[in-house]
Amino acid sequence: MSERGSEPSGAPLALVIFDCDGVLVDSERIAVRIDVQVLAVMGWAMSEEEVVERFVGRTDEHMRAELERHLGRSLAPDWDAPYAERYREAIDRELRPVTGIVDALDRIPIPTCVASSGSHDKMRMTLGRTGLYERFAGRIFSTSEVARSKPAPDLFLHAAARMGAAPPACAVVEDSAAGVEAGVAAGMRVFAYSGSVTPGARLARPGVVVFDDMRELPALLESA
Repeated sequence: MSERGSEPSGAPLALVIFDCDGVLVDSERIAVRIDVQVLAVMGWAMSEEEVVERFVGRTDEHMRAELERHLGRSLAPDWDAPYAERYREAIDRELRPVTGIVDALDRIPIPTCVASSGSHDKMRMTLGRTGLYERFAGRIFSTSEVARSKPAPDLFLHAAARMGAAPPACAVVEDSAAGVEAGVAAGMRVFAYSGSVTPGARLARPGVVVFDDMRELPALLESA
């Protein structure tokens, strides 16, 4: 089911920019669950809904800064190293492609790329585990390549420039509020997937198409 936020712009799409976590790979549910556990150990009790609100779509550096602010002290650069194995084991055990994404990718005829708040190493692991890495090899962009992370538009503008597409001819597929805001700020058409962990109401913005089934995406892009 989708909810269209505005009329089509008229300019043909030249590029579809996908977020990674929660859009291509169903990793957000895993990460949120473990974030709750790790934050509790660190001294910050938080529900999954609160983790989604504060951290989904943001960088690891953002989480660290927020945790330091809450605790009132600095953390070592490798503060999360003791918990890394917990994440890796869950990813190895549970990670799958987002339902319907393979079918959707097969039916999208225009160029695609990935632009994520995650690191290249992380995307190489998650996209590799799910068999999606080769579909995007050479067209994967990380927030480490730009000055500002989402919700700033820098990463999407960087991806568009590298792919040779004008922002108004780009579509962004996101699942986080920060990502949706970044896509809107970049002047791109935004498709917000509510089938991950962020509710559709949190993703809705003027002009944004909210949808909950990846198999709908090719048709939505075609009518954009």
